[in-house]
Amino acid sequence: MEDHPGTTSDNTEPPTSRPRRGRRPVPLPADLEAVHAEYVTALGAATMLDDDTRRAYTSRVRGYLAWLDGADVDGEPLTDRAARDGAVRDYRTHLQTVAGRKPATINTVLAALGDFYTRRGLGTPNARRLDLPQRAPRALDRKHATRWLRTVEQWLSTRDRVLALIPFYAGLRLGEVVALNLADVRLSARKGIIIVRTGKGERCREIPVHPQLREDLAGWIDDERPDWPGADTNPALLLNRRGGRLSARGAHDILGDIAQAADLPEDFTSHVLRHTFGTDMVRKGIDLVLVAEFMGHARIETTRAYSLPTDEDRQRAINSLLTDR
Repeated sequence: MEDHPGTTSDNTEPPTSRPRRGRRPVPLPADLEAVHAEYVTALGAATMLDDDTRRAYTSRVRGYLAWLDGADVDGEPLTDRAARDGAVRDYRTHLQTVAGRKPATINTVLAALGDFYTRRGLGTPNARRLDLPQRAPRALDRKHATRWLRTVEQWLSTRDRVLALIPFYAGLRLGEVVALNLADVRLSARKGIIIVRTGKGERCREIPVHPQLREDLAGWIDDERPDWPGADTNPALLLNRRGGRLSARGAHDILGDIAQAADLPEDFTSHVLRHTFGTDMVRKGIDLVLVAEFMGHARIETTRAYSLPTDEDRQRAINSLLTDR
């Protein structure tokens, strides 16, 4: 099956770090490169992490190791717990005062270092996270959401349109999308549900299908999917071009191509689509318990975050002040 405009050539290769446009990995000396390679291998075997998290952790740990190479630290921070804590705290200070990183960014780095050291057998570093201002999860604003939908509508591959619309209209995580089987999507003439299974199938949640998503799902399941390799033997809803299940890495690349075509910001991730779903529902007054059920949140406080003010809300509040000009 040939690729054509509006499609991407997906694969089933193991997840690897994919540098952003114009950015090359920070160079490391041979000994630290070996440490980093060992960590990347361990991440590859971590089934509980999605590919976005693996890429982020890979990049942030590399940055830490590069800093460590030139830093004046006490002891051996890669093998000794006390030296580990001092080095991580010093790196936190470096990110704040020298690199000028935002508190949220620093906390994501500390999360990555916690994972790194835990996989090395040293446990989580004793380094306090920074306090963050309360903000809603980052979602697409109206302009970018419209661009996303218009670009998806013009995308030639029905499979890719389904992939792009499920997080937007059903709030699924990317890992949940690629884990869907045909049997998890039940469509009638005008309605449908998506069944999202967690763990080993003991728990699941059911999400009604949005009319636009239902149209593309029906087109994929009834018209396009039957002609793909593996359609008769693979239970996966979304297939790759070799007849296997579409991987999270392949899905990530497809969404990235669509986002680039839609001229969305370079920091776009699939999580933004899910956050847009949650934000739109909460701001339209949908009951928080129902939104939490749709999104698979174990705690209602997680869902409540979507009602917090965004940066745009803050700017509108300032712009609303009286002027005399």
